Amino acid sequence: MEELTKTEERIMQIIWQLEKCFVKDIIDKLDDEPKPPYTTISSVVRILETKGFVGHKAYGKTHEYFPLINREEFGKSSFRRMFREYFEGKPEKVLSFMMEDEKLSPDEIEQLKKFIDKQ
Repeated sequence: MEELTKTEERIMQIIWQLEKCFVKDIIDKLDDEPKPPYTTISSVVRILETKGFVGHKAYGKTHEYFPLINREEFGKSSFRRMFREYFEGKPEKVLSFMMEDEKLSPDEIEQLKKFIDKQ
């Protein structure tokens, strides 16, 4: 699965949320002020389509976009890449990061222990 830029991923998150949308709907969901130009967002969506993340249904010159890849698939693929590239493929490095940098609560640590014991 191809990687996405931060902007592409941000737009993809909106498309997943809306499930079906027009470029105008995406712009409406953005918190940016001022809103980005229609042509900019349209270009990003076309790139997502080229990368195989988004499909469209045409209504004359207007296109309704929808995700071709679900959020869970993308998340798994992204995590696998991050796991390999940033954590050297070592589960203990992920757990160490979670416990030290993310400051897991005692409850969350206990849940992790139970999960590991089950496996």
